[in-house]
Amino acid sequence: MGDILYVPNNGSLNFSTISDFKECMRWGGEVEFIWKGIHYGVIRYGTNRKITIYQANCPETEKVCDTADEALEYIMGGDRLRDVITQITVMSRTV
Repeated sequence: MGDILYVPNNGSLNFSTISDFKECMRWGGEVEFIWKGIHYGVIRYGTNRKITIYQANCPETEKVCDTADEALEYIMGGDRLRDVITQITVMSRTV
């Protein structure tokens, strides 16, 4: 069976709330998004089966997190993910 693509009722893949992101992680989501022109990814079952967030093509930026709250503290372009989660442009989102 393939991945399931989650599309909210409004047709957007973007997160509407912090809770929306946390729920995506709880269900094993994988997310690719753009912030300030830079591509990022979050994988629920990444390194050591933990939440892994990173800037694409920059392995040194990888952060392995125990919780979605910890992942939301990731700094991208000078901004915490928590502060901009509803403003990022989600390119793909699976659960």
